[in-house]
Amino acid sequence: MSDELADAAVAWPVQRSVDLHRDDWVVALRADEVETPDDQVARRLVLEHPGAAVVLAVDDDDRAFVLWQYRHAAGRRFVEVPAGLLDGDADEPPLEVARRELREEAELQATTWTHLATSYPSPGISSEVQHLFLARGLSRADRGDFELHHEEADMTSAWVPFADLHAAVLDGRVGDGPVIQCVLLARARGLV
Repeated sequence: MSDELADAAVAWPVQRSVDLHRDDWVVALRADEVETPDDQVARRLVLEHPGAAVVLAVDDDDRAFVLWQYRHAAGRRFVEVPAGLLDGDADEPPLEVARRELREEAELQATTWTHLATSYPSPGISSEVQHLFLARGLSRADRGDFELHHEEADMTSAWVPFADLHAAVLDGRVGDGPVIQCVLLARARGLV
């Protein structure tokens, strides 16, 4: 039974696909008509998303680097960690995206990287895949020519004790899914 306790790649046949929204931005929305195992046809909406890399950066004093960022869709300013879209070269590995985002958003680099998990945050509607990493062995890094715009330009950041971040996750003060996953996975594995 334990061998069966794993996700499996399966694709139901798509009879028809219609773009509901597509432009030059990151995501697109389409409607698929799929054949179900009971020989029916079901309409499913799919939010196409390139995926993301998420970085929990923890220093030698067990402090986590956090950001406060406004998210319009939720109408909230969230406690977050550095993260970014896999929107560069098609062959860019998630770890390279994580390295880039840590440099751009936190002006940090790391010598030790641990892959915590790969997660599908909302597979009922979105193709998004999140690659979660823990970064240790931190030092300052130059942001390069990256410029903060829009929500990123309004971000604030700080170092907080990991224990405080963990407590904030457990008592519900922090609600960002990737942060929750990174913090709980790092603690469960005894990495922080």
